[in-house]
Amino acid sequence: MLKALFLDMDETLCNTLAANALATEKLGQLAEQSLNPINGQRFAEAYVAGIYRMWSDSERAKYLPLAERSEQGYRLQLARDLLAQQHILDVAKPVAQSFLDCFDNERLAALEFYPGIVDFLINAKKHFTLVVITNGPEYSQIPKIAKLQMAKYVDHIIIGGQEPEQKPARSIFEKALSLANCEAHEAIHVGDSLAADIAGAHSANITSVWIQHQQPLDAELGINPNHTLLSPDEIPALIQELHPH
Repeated sequence: MLKALFLDMDETLCNTLAANALATEKLGQLAEQSLNPINGQRFAEAYVAGIYRMWSDSERAKYLPLAERSEQGYRLQLARDLLAQQHILDVAKPVAQSFLDCFDNERLAALEFYPGIVDFLINAKKHFTLVVITNGPEYSQIPKIAKLQMAKYVDHIIIGGQEPEQKPARSIFEKALSLANCEAHEAIHVGDSLAADIAGAHSANITSVWIQHQQPLDAELGINPNHTLLSPDEIPALIQELHPH
C-alpha cells in the first residue's frame, strides 16, 4: 500500500529553469548598465553555471572550500572573478552584491509551480504523507520554498544543504522514510535527475518516477527508472493509476 510520496522540487514541482532564464537575462542587462564595456550575457550565463557548480577541476579546488564556508561569500567571489575575466577589476562589494540580488530577486519573482501541481498536492495530501527532498544550499532553497509557500502543501521538507549528505545519498531518503513513518515499499520518489533522484531512490529501495522533460535516457549511466513521465503534468494520473482512491 502506498503511504508516502517523496518529491523533488526544482523541475519536478516548479519551473526553475524558466525562472533562471528570465533572471539570467535581467542580470546580463544590469551588468551592461552598471559596467561598460562588458558582455553581460556572457557574465550572467557563467554566473549561473557557477552557482550550479558546473566547475572544472581547478575551479572545484578553488571554490568548494569557499562555498562550504559561505554560499554568499562564494557567489560574491565568483561574480568578481567572472568580471575580472572581462578585465573589470576592483569591483566594489555593493556593486557585486547588486548582481547577486538581481538574479535572486528576479528568479523568485518568476518562480511558479507547474500548471496543475498545486491542485495535485492539495488532493494528494489527503491520502499520502508528502515529503519534498530538494538538493541545494539553504541560501537559494529556503527563499524558493518560502515563495512557493511549500509548507502549505506538503508535510515535510528536506533541504540537502542542511543535511550531512544530499541526493543521491541513501541517508537523505532514509530520513524521508522516517519522517513519513513508512517502509521503502510504501513510498514513491518523483524527480527529474537520473543521477540524484532515481539513483538515490533505488539506493534506498524506493520505487522511482523520472520526469524526463527533454532529457535522453543515458544508457551508460545504468540507471533505469521504474516509471518515466514526459512532464510534471503527468504525475497525478500515474499516482492515481498506482494507488486508486
